[in-house]
Amino acid sequence: MAFRALVVEKDEDGKTHGAVQTLSEDRLPAGDVTVAVEYSTVNYKDGLCLGPGGGLVRSYPHVPGIDFAGTVEASDDPRYSPGDKVVLTGWRVGEVHWGGYAEKARVKADWLVPLPGGLTTRAAMAVGTAGFTAMLAVMALEDHGLTPSNGEVLVTGAAGGVGSVATAILAHLGYEVAAVTGRPEQEGYLKGLGAARIVAREELAETVKRPLEAETWAGCVDAVGGAMLARVLGQMKYGASVAAVGLAGGAALPATVIPFLLRGVNLLGIDSVMQPYDARVRAWERIARDLPMEKLEAMVEPAGLADLPGLGAAILKGQVRGRVVVDVRA
Repeated sequence: MAFRALVVEKDEDGKTHGAVQTLSEDRLPAGDVTVAVEYSTVNYKDGLCLGPGGGLVRSYPHVPGIDFAGTVEASDDPRYSPGDKVVLTGWRVGEVHWGGYAEKARVKADWLVPLPGGLTTRAAMAVGTAGFTAMLAVMALEDHGLTPSNGEVLVTGAAGGVGSVATAILAHLGYEVAAVTGRPEQEGYLKGLGAARIVAREELAETVKRPLEAETWAGCVDAVGGAMLARVLGQMKYGASVAAVGLAGGAALPATVIPFLLRGVNLLGIDSVMQPYDARVRAWERIARDLPMEKLEAMVEPAGLADLPGLGAAILKGQVRGRVVVDVRA
């Protein structure tokens, strides 16, 4: 059966361009399960894949979209039957394997997770890879002893996808959240998600002058990295943890070992790409239980397949707030 997809191709000059095409099902890659995709999202990696250089794409033609939620249409795996609702994040889908910007996807069964009760496919993609990553970060902080009684928790890059969901989750769980943003106009948005106060990005953007500053933060979800992460490390309370989830500020870390040696700070790397099945199930069950869905709606910007090339450029420029949910059927 024919289906629509946003297909990115590379011309003879090495330039990439994307357009919505109608494809036959025999064009789908190999896999155990065929899914009728309902929703996907727009993430930073999608912006790279849609960009002029193709970013992370290994071969063309390619269908981006690093996550999706939908209904099983056909399955060669006994764990899934037609009609089951499923969600997929990670496993290089949308990068090296065709992804969610299509009305159909075919993937390995091991990559999927059953959609938890209480979540619709649209809500799952309002959460998406960014929200899934945010929940992994919160779980890692709690696994290392963070509780609401420990004190204020910092979220950097708070107006972005990961930061928005992390702010909402932490506030819902009773944490006092300090949200970092470089855009003053986002204050109302972030306080609507539950942030107790707003920290201007400029306050943390200065070069590290002293390896240790006043003990301020009981925990941190860092979605920026780079110099800001180095500055935050010196402000953590004794034994506190930072869950680092992004590299928007660069991969270099201009810090010393002193916060780790003298304050016992933990730096927890969060990778959402190849999480074990049990960890993915646990995270999605926590999302269904602990993420306030009414706040989730405040983060959502709707889109269709035809909107994606422009949105890919916008997210690379930092012009996208919250979560862009793509109805691939629209």
